[in-house]
Amino acid sequence: MGLLRTAARVSVATHVHGNIRRRQEKRWAAEDQATAARAASAPPAPVAPPAPAAAPAPTGDAMSRQLEQLTQLGQLRAAGILTDAEFEAKKAIILAS
Repeated sequence: MGLLRTAARVSVATHVHGNIRRRQEKRWAAEDQATAARAASAPPAPVAPPAPAAAPAPTGDAMSRQLEQLTQLGQLRAAGILTDAEFEAKKAIILAS
């Protein structure tokens, strides 16, 4: 009789555990959908590149560093690592320095 009682308890515990798991999964799925809906409805904040400040003309050494940085930046954009907007923002920063 002890084995049947144990089997019955295990069956009930498994059933209760399954119900709780399904309820939690439904709640988490609803939270994920609500989060996704909020993210989709919120417009992305526009990223404006910083306005380049009027800088004095770079010297020979600074100009070569800028050229090297711009070349590396162009390679990153060509490789698809940087988007056009990111490229333009970084280029403006390099040229402003």
